[in-house]
Amino acid sequence: MTWAIPCPPQPSLPIVGSDDRFPVRRIYCVGQNYAAHAREMGSNPDQDPPFFFSKPADALVADGATVPYPPGTDNLHHEAELVVAIGIGGANIPVETALDHVWGYAIGNDLTRRDLQAAAKKVGRPWDMAKGFDHSAPCGQLHPVSTSGHLTAGAISLSVNGDLRQSSDLSDLIWPVADVIAYLSFMVVLAPGDLIFTGTPEGVGPLVQGDVCVVEIEGLGQLTTHIGSATA
Repeated sequence: MTWAIPCPPQPSLPIVGSDDRFPVRRIYCVGQNYAAHAREMGSNPDQDPPFFFSKPADALVADGATVPYPPGTDNLHHEAELVVAIGIGGANIPVETALDHVWGYAIGNDLTRRDLQAAAKKVGRPWDMAKGFDHSAPCGQLHPVSTSGHLTAGAISLSVNGDLRQSSDLSDLIWPVADVIAYLSFMVVLAPGDLIFTGTPEGVGPLVQGDVCVVEIEGLGQLTTHIGSATA
């Protein structure tokens, strides 16, 4: 078989302690999965079930990279997140066995064009252009479960130019990782290579050109993203 156009490169993540890479199929993201963040965004965490949006796999950005300030926004926001990598797919996965489907964990930053998101919410439109734009998914090295274990607790924080913006604990997730996997697998068939960004704590805020954004999760290290100049 020959391709009509050049075949796009396969998005992937580096793996800690290995020259192998983890191929990425899809990126799912959980909205408002920390109670305080749900409240700061005007939602009631006691009433809402988990909901999801997506980013394209080629929106991944490596640790240490410079992300150009995206067009179409004056209010780019950071969102520190734990990322789950699926190694075994499935549908209707029970909560009790959901963690068996996890290959590893990484640090993520769900970059968001907040003004576009607010405008979309106001008129009931999709969030695609607010969440799924180019370079919108910085993600660090993948830590295999065999070395990291399952992360049910641990500090998660984000700083900008050394100033602490977000600080919480993974134990504060409204829907823990196993519940997220089980619920999502009821909605779609999960497959090896899928990533799940599990939600961000309170304290989201703006990034401007020249900022250095660092996300840290206990046991996973740090993810650094530089915000560059606006694209032409």
